[in-house]
Amino acid sequence: MLTGLMEEPEQARNRFQSELEFVQCLANPNYLNFLAQRGYLRDRPFINYLKYLKELVNAQCAKFIDEQQLLHWQHYSRKRTRLQQALAEQQQPPQQPPPHGNAAAK
Repeated sequence: MLTGLMEEPEQARNRFQSELEFVQCLANPNYLNFLAQRGYLRDRPFINYLKYLKELVNAQCAKFIDEQQLLHWQHYSRKRTRLQQALAEQQQPPQQPPPHGNAAAK
């Protein structure tokens, strides 16, 4: 029975680590897209679990969140901005140079 009591802090630590890893996965837009395409974001038990995780990630737990996820989001937002700018430039009609007065005289 004593071994059961000794395992409980270990189990809590393992649960905390796995939940923290899952929170970090949620920072990946590709993974969110995967979850959305499969309908998980409409599944009530999954939404309840996300609410639980939201309470887990507070100021005390925030220090454990991997900075790599923040860097990933920064890269994603910069890449998205560049793609939007390139698309906007492609959609603009090409500008014609103004006619020169000398060209008409020739």
